[in-house]
Amino acid sequence: MKKSLLALSALVAATGALAFPDKPITLVVPFAAGGPTDKVARDFAEAMRKPLGGATVVVENVGGAGGTLGAAKVAKANPDGYTLLLFHIGMATTPGLYRKLSYSSTNDFEYLGMINDVPMTLLGRKTLPAATYPDLIKWLNDNKGKINLANAGLGSASHLCGLMFQSSIKVDMTTVPYKGTAPAMNDLLGGQVDIMCDQTTNTTGQIAAGSVQAYAVSTLKRVNTPVLGKLPTLDESGLKGFNVSIWHGLYAPKGTPQAVLDRLNTALKEALKDADFIKRQEALGAVVVTDARTTPAEHKKFVTAEIEKWGAVIKAAGQYAD
Repeated sequence: MKKSLLALSALVAATGALAFPDKPITLVVPFAAGGPTDKVARDFAEAMRKPLGGATVVVENVGGAGGTLGAAKVAKANPDGYTLLLFHIGMATTPGLYRKLSYSSTNDFEYLGMINDVPMTLLGRKTLPAATYPDLIKWLNDNKGKINLANAGLGSASHLCGLMFQSSIKVDMTTVPYKGTAPAMNDLLGGQVDIMCDQTTNTTGQIAAGSVQAYAVSTLKRVNTPVLGKLPTLDESGLKGFNVSIWHGLYAPKGTPQAVLDRLNTALKEALKDADFIKRQEALGAVVVTDARTTPAEHKKFVTAEIEKWGAVIKAAGQYAD
């Protein structure tokens, strides 16, 4: 009798997986609309439609607390594959930043695969009297105690990049956190803050328009786009080994049926081959992942290593959230 019930349960699960998806999928983005991660998510949601048989993928923005509110919502969601999380490097940094989390990055999610790697750009307000990176370093050293460094909030990509930059050049700055990338960028455009480090997906348009001054990119290789191609790397500019890339990955609640996970992973891999998605990402300086990190096992292995890496950086800086 027990074997019959188990067989029936397996049959029901398999039947449900075969029908998946038969209703809209919600893709939770743990940040406000209009930011760099939101832009990636909306392009990715569109690319996922075809490999999921034309299913609707709805982006839901659940911002706040450095992305942890949205992540917590997905961790507690029904594990049926209809509520997913698209999170950036915060998946690896929040365990070090927050003393108390209502979820575990490694234990409360099913890893589906990586999506892209996004370089960062070091920017200055348009009126900053520094046209090149060497000029900027001189200006920063000449104005110690007077520099305002904007970021999109604790744990944001801009916060992490700014943290590494300050540590590397050994110049203390007044950190000005905002509730999202958009208000931080608005104040940089308005000249209320001096510098900012943010993702190319959010800065390319401003650089192209000449609204800000761009000094360098954060990766070891230059970014090969018409707008960013002339920018040096921070590594070649003197900060040897400086390498900060903001990646994005896809996650489901723990306990999601394996057949559903397999379906989602297959759809993810197909979405990453979508010509329109690749074109949009490349135009913004992002690199679509094509290596083994698109598999659940390698995705989780990579994030686990990132948790260790950023945990050490955050501990050294002594910057925590309650």
